[in-house]
Amino acid sequence: MSQNNWPEYVNKHWKKWSEENPPIKTIDEAELKKVLIEDLTYASQMDVKEYTLYQKWCEIQEKYPTHSDVFGDFTLDDPKQDQLIREVKSNIWVPESPDDFDKLKPTMIYTDDSEEIERVSMFDGTTVKQKTKRSDLPERWNTVRTFISTMKNNANIGRNLNFIVADEVTGKYLGVICISSDFLDLTPRDKVIGWEREKKTQGGMINHTAIGSSIVPLQPLGYNYMGGKLLALLCLSDTVQKLWKEKYGDVLVGVTTTSLYGNTKSGGLSQYDGLEYWNKMGFSSGSVAFEPRKSTLNMIWQWLKENHPEKYFEWWEAKKENGLPFKRDHKNRSLHFAYPKLGIPKNLTRTEHQRGIYFSPLYNNTYDFLCNKISEDQLVKSFDTSEEALSNIWKTKYAKGRIRQLQKKNSVSYETLFYDDLIYMTWEETKQKYLPQVGR
Repeated sequence: MSQNNWPEYVNKHWKKWSEENPPIKTIDEAELKKVLIEDLTYASQMDVKEYTLYQKWCEIQEKYPTHSDVFGDFTLDDPKQDQLIREVKSNIWVPESPDDFDKLKPTMIYTDDSEEIERVSMFDGTTVKQKTKRSDLPERWNTVRTFISTMKNNANIGRNLNFIVADEVTGKYLGVICISSDFLDLTPRDKVIGWEREKKTQGGMINHTAIGSSIVPLQPLGYNYMGGKLLALLCLSDTVQKLWKEKYGDVLVGVTTTSLYGNTKSGGLSQYDGLEYWNKMGFSSGSVAFEPRKSTLNMIWQWLKENHPEKYFEWWEAKKENGLPFKRDHKNRSLHFAYPKLGIPKNLTRTEHQRGIYFSPLYNNTYDFLCNKISEDQLVKSFDTSEEALSNIWKTKYAKGRIRQLQKKNSVSYETLFYDDLIYMTWEETKQKYLPQVGR
């Protein structure tokens, strides 16, 4: 059975999955539509900054449930979450003097703590592979990422390299980075490269670029010393390039990223503007999709599974032969499909919101390689991508000037801006306290 022109291995998986998951109606479509319109109506009345903060508040409320103790105080349901939050907060780098940035030796800690081992199955004697856990690094990365940025911590489908950036000398945390599968279509970038869609997809050239999907410094490093620029530079490092090649088998020749607010931010600037080795390509033509609450999202996924099982399977269950998802961006595909099917008004689902697009070619002839004009062995490196060299550029070109400027204005900050208090705050309290700081 193949109404979607699936490869044979996907058809076999579909046959097995559909037999094991017969559709059973549990979702009332009218009730789903009612709840969905309520959620989207509430979200669509916000501007982009308020909506960003609202998503962050919802995320933290869902991930960190609390209960009231005998004294009426709220505490986390999971003591391990509380312990990890305390440990992370105590390990944030805070300078003792304004020039302490010059002593930093930034290093990138890869947080995939699992290793693949082979074992013999006790059932049939075959050799199988499994991953074993060595530490809490992934949970630590997620804790840092969740509480240092007002941008929601979304899990990315596909390739992901997560790093904690720390000071090699003190071990204190400076920020987090996630390098992910690149956006397939960004018209301004693709025009500059001379990229045709067929070469990107069928030719597999999109696998030779990545996107810095999370580039978030801790405070006060970010504010006092332009720490975001340090992390953006480290996205181009030998560490990232080597690991991309080792894990995925593709040489990394360029890195993309996008700004959070594009030309809507005051002054129209982002941390990537004027940054060494990063080229501004223009603005995205897309828009931001409003999302309902998590409980409503779960209803949508269940509705999709019950009423459109082939679509659900293709986007949520099907895998390529290498184990990666058969289709990218399953959540947005599902919402784009479900909204019109459920009769949701378009004005409730999206808002126009451009983002700045930036790209860093790692080789002098990156564009020729991506357009299949030269082979990998002909690539010519553009600049020194060692962590030390990139960190030194940040220190001399950005951090030093920034802290001197703040010293003159007497506006050096020592705030850590760790948003764990959102666990215990109402939405109104959150908005009153943190809305002016969204995007920092």
